[in-house]
Amino acid sequence: MKKFIVLLSILFFSVAALAQRSAYVDTEYMLNKIPAYKEAQDQLDKLTKEWQLEIQKQIDLLDEMYKQYQVDKVLLSNDMRAKREQQIIEKEKEVKELQRRRFGPEGDRIEKEKELIQPIQEEVFTAIETFAKDGNYAFIFDAASSTMTIIYSDNKYDMSDEILKKLGYIK
Repeated sequence: MKKFIVLLSILFFSVAALAQRSAYVDTEYMLNKIPAYKEAQDQLDKLTKEWQLEIQKQIDLLDEMYKQYQVDKVLLSNDMRAKREQQIIEKEKEVKELQRRRFGPEGDRIEKEKELIQPIQEEVFTAIETFAKDGNYAFIFDAASSTMTIIYSDNKYDMSDEILKKLGYIK
């Protein structure tokens, strides 16, 4: 009788393991098939080029200021030299600030990306989540990156608390 119960338990867990379905998607492929995403990406690329050109013009102006300073340096008084050096330093700070404002972690590029691209990505991820729940999938992986990333997982397979219990951190 014990053998039968053990066999039945093994069979039950094997069936449960087989019932755990998983799939993969390629989010990059899917996003590139959405016309609104392509348009948003094109708009973002155009803005990026404009901002890069704006920064490059400022860098060129800074270079010109520095070259002119090098030419004039021998003819300038100490006060005039200090004043021009200060102008160059200020211009350098302006250029760095412009770069940070356009391309920094909280810059215009990131904000525009959130505005244009994030809603489309959220739409795709919501569709993936709905698909996974409707199809009773435990995990959905994203093949777009070099490492298969889990983009959906059913919470009932999260064993974090069980491990913490074993370690004695949760009762």
